[in-house]
Amino acid sequence: MHKPALIALLILGGLSAAAYAANQTVRQHGRMFSTESVTIRKGETLIFQNDDNVPHNIASVSKGNEFNLGSQPPGASTDVTFTEVGDVQVICAIHPRMKMTVKITN
Repeated sequence: MHKPALIALLILGGLSAAAYAANQTVRQHGRMFSTESVTIRKGETLIFQNDDNVPHNIASVSKGNEFNLGSQPPGASTDVTFTEVGDVQVICAIHPRMKMTVKITN
């Protein structure tokens, strides 16, 4: 393989790994999550950003990935790191129709 091609592959590989490892953001707006599901790797973090004009209380009781952000005012963001592989059901305790799934893989 030619040296310039090898360097290009290494750069692209590094950029792809960095893009995959970047934290993802789930926004709350109009009393909905910005997505119904998201896939991340074990140990990665999701940022829950409240872009709504009302508070939310994002939580999960899924075994191994339980969390409760408490009252999150408009404009606030909170990081959640997921440590166990599996599907995690995430809800808003204030707005029961707000539901999403986080799939955590190895």
